[in-house]
Amino acid sequence: MSLIEELKWRGMIQDIMPGTEEQLNKEMTSAYIGFDPTADSLHIGSLVPILLLVHLQKAGHKPFALIGGATGMVGDPSGKSEERNLLSEDVLLHNVGCVKAQLEKFLDFDPSKANAAVMVNNYDWFKDFSFLHFIRDVGKHITVNYMMAKDSVKKRLDGETGMSFTEFTYQLVQGYDFYWLYKHKSCKLQMGGSDQWGNIVTGTELIRRKAGGEAFAFTCPLITKTDGGKFGKTEKGNIWLDARKTSPYQFYQFWLNASDEDAKKWIRIFTLLPHDEIESLIIEHDAAPHLRTLQKKLAKQLTIFVHSQSDYEFAVKASNILFSNDTAEILQSLNEEQLLQVMDGVPSYEISKLQLDNGYDLVSLLADTKIFSSKGEARKMWQAGGLSLNKTKLVVEKTKLTVEDLLQGKYLLLQKGKKNYYLVIAK
Repeated sequence: MSLIEELKWRGMIQDIMPGTEEQLNKEMTSAYIGFDPTADSLHIGSLVPILLLVHLQKAGHKPFALIGGATGMVGDPSGKSEERNLLSEDVLLHNVGCVKAQLEKFLDFDPSKANAAVMVNNYDWFKDFSFLHFIRDVGKHITVNYMMAKDSVKKRLDGETGMSFTEFTYQLVQGYDFYWLYKHKSCKLQMGGSDQWGNIVTGTELIRRKAGGEAFAFTCPLITKTDGGKFGKTEKGNIWLDARKTSPYQFYQFWLNASDEDAKKWIRIFTLLPHDEIESLIIEHDAAPHLRTLQKKLAKQLTIFVHSQSDYEFAVKASNILFSNDTAEILQSLNEEQLLQVMDGVPSYEISKLQLDNGYDLVSLLADTKIFSSKGEARKMWQAGGLSLNKTKLVVEKTKLTVEDLLQGKYLLLQKGKKNYYLVIAK
């Protein structure tokens, strides 16, 4: 199966320039994707372009990952309704370093290989490029009419906020990236999200007009969710690839909670599993949807790909703590960092640790923390056997809580019924 055939069945091709498939079938082709360093980590929306480069390299072609150290100073208007805040040079340089480190996890940069991945930063060729030279050597090749015909430009010009000259020139700057890579690195193909099509074809046009050359392009669809929600977003914001910003447990949970329809689509796009295995998984899932076979496989593959096998194993263990019985022993084995990962999103309350020294009356604690609206309601559920402490059922003989009940000397995990958890923090 050719690269384009592989990407098509996975649902990763939207627009493709004529001749692109023939070029890829003809010879080892250098191709690039740009990554925007507006944050110190990529998020899961970046996984699609990362995987395009991975598929490209697996097919024997040479991937270039371009970090937009220069374009990050300008701001891409594609898909934006208003102009974003520009970052300082120091912040951008920090972000560039972080993004580079992340990309090195996914691609093979071994220089002994003919198709070794290469990382470039467009700041390197723009830093000494004067404005006058740019408008003379680049701007004259692309007409204003051509630039204004782009959807990303038209939408902004028709909107209330308009578009600054800075953003208007973005497609020329990105187009020049393609030209520079074509000229200096023999790069003949650019890939990206479908919202980048206008910027990408500006690059192919610049190569044609300025260098008399031929370049190619294709884009992948923007990822959506079946329920209309924004992909990669939760109530807490982006799902990041950096474990310090989104823990491996939270990352695992995001994929595990995918809807059936999303899981069927995403397992093709976000994993490297072969066609036959994916089709078998879908058949297996449809036969018993309640087992969530697809979601479990998707979450496993992505957590290992982005983080590690051990992070995946912990995520599974941590998931069982809240969603299974008889997990008190596992809960006790967690360190504080792991415990807080599992408790992320669980309502929390604070008490004074001094209150536990002589024993804190259980019913009073439940009412004082507002876990129950009254002592009477708390007492009723406790006596009915509906309360657990640290995943162990609270017996009626247990009338007081002490420091000995604390996890990591600081936390109490209270459970009301089957699904309601509360974290009490003793300070």
